[in-house]
Amino acid sequence: MTALWVVVPAYREEARIGGTLRALAAQRDTDFTLLVVDNASDDRTVAVVEEFAAGAPFPVHVLVEPEKGVGCAVDTGFRHAIAHGAGLLARTDADCLPEPGWTAAARAGMLASRGLVCGHITARRDEHGPVGRRVFRALVVTGAFFGRIRPAHHRRHGFLVPYRMHAGNNMAITAALYEAVGGMPRRPSPTDRTFINRVRRHTTAIVQQRDMVVQNSTRRIRAYGVLGTARWYLERGSGGRSVDPR
Repeated sequence: MTALWVVVPAYREEARIGGTLRALAAQRDTDFTLLVVDNASDDRTVAVVEEFAAGAPFPVHVLVEPEKGVGCAVDTGFRHAIAHGAGLLARTDADCLPEPGWTAAARAGMLASRGLVCGHITARRDEHGPVGRRVFRALVVTGAFFGRIRPAHHRRHGFLVPYRMHAGNNMAITAALYEAVGGMPRRPSPTDRTFINRVRRHTTAIVQQRDMVVQNSTRRIRAYGVLGTARWYLERGSGGRSVDPR
């Protein structure tokens, strides 16, 4: 069977990564290796992972990436996984909660498409009430619509398929395709649009897997406000704020 590795970039996530680890341990398909890439945290992020590893239902590795930026952490993690035998790669973030069928759906999507699989994101139910979750969903829908109509994303620019919103915290890709497109941009967030556009220029094998679900943190809304978060999702930057909304 083709080996699946799950890569989780993390930076100063001691308060949240425990929930992510427990969600991964609760997967129906636990036939994978977990790699947490710590982006030089100065808290107990690594210690929390190491404590979890002692009783985890799958192998757990920790890798430290000193070069700052989520793109650096993800690229280092994916390339490490490939070098150690991974043929299938899935990623979520250290403040997210993959639902129980996540790894199974990621594996099925990659084996069927041999390409990039985009999952479905919802708001974490433990961070905001119903109104906050509806706001989050509206922002995601708006961002996806803007991405589709943005002139720079049109197929006349060499893209093989229409634009599809791609959440980096809920993605899966075959190792062969990851290497073929040159990997994740090694820079701070945001990297998702640049990466999917690399894939769009290379292949039509991009699918949406609706049962590959991750509960996404809504803390950006609390840190940026609704308008600031909308600016972020509409690719207008962080407005002078930190790209890490802690």
